[in-house]
Amino acid sequence: MSGSTGERSFADIITSIRYWVIHSSTIPSLFIAGRLFVSTGLAYDVFEALGQTSISQRTDKEFH
Repeated sequence: MSGSTGERSFADIITSIRYWVIHSSTIPSLFIAGRLFVSTGLAYDVFEALGQTSISQRTDKEFH
């Protein structure tokens, strides 16, 4: 153990089997969830981003 607080060193953590068992599923799951969040359009709904219809409905006065 390194330090007086009982923390494990980084080398101990990344060489641990437990670390790789946990992270071999959580890291890919985060990427897949993010990909689905964006590809389904839910990201636009949640963050209220402008879609194609709202852009085409703007008048020229709003851009000047």
